[in-house]
Amino acid sequence: MDYGKWKYEESQRQRDSRRKSTNISIKEMKYRPKIGSGDFDTKTRKVEKFLDEGHKVKVTIMFRGRETQHPELGRRILDRVAEGVAQVARVEVMPKLDGRNMTMVLAPDKKAKAARDAQRKAESETATETVIETKPVAEKTKPEDTA
Repeated sequence: MDYGKWKYEESQRQRDSRRKSTNISIKEMKYRPKIGSGDFDTKTRKVEKFLDEGHKVKVTIMFRGRETQHPELGRRILDRVAEGVAQVARVEVMPKLDGRNMTMVLAPDKKAKAARDAQRKAESETATETVIETKPVAEKTKPEDTA
């Protein structure tokens, strides 16, 4: 085998390996201990969207001032986020306090996502199977002779 042919085949193998690889990035969502329920729901939906796309998500709770004295509030929020996305994700790095921030990393869970998709598919199939009821056709009545 000559060098040119080997070099060409090597470049083809590298190209195929690049094509098959997926680029997973880490997205970050920041919360505060005194977050409102509407904001919490919106941010959690966004986290779920990132996980559905296959990205890892770093959830950060930012403490300011006296909030640093109550890390259990941040832990409670992180637990709520983990419960909210449990059907698509698993906790990769448990919550830990780093200075004024508490962080947790969520990774997409393919098994849980497949189970959820199967459940949604089953629900949609049962919803589309509508029972068609036939109404009895009204019988034509003969006009009575009025004679």
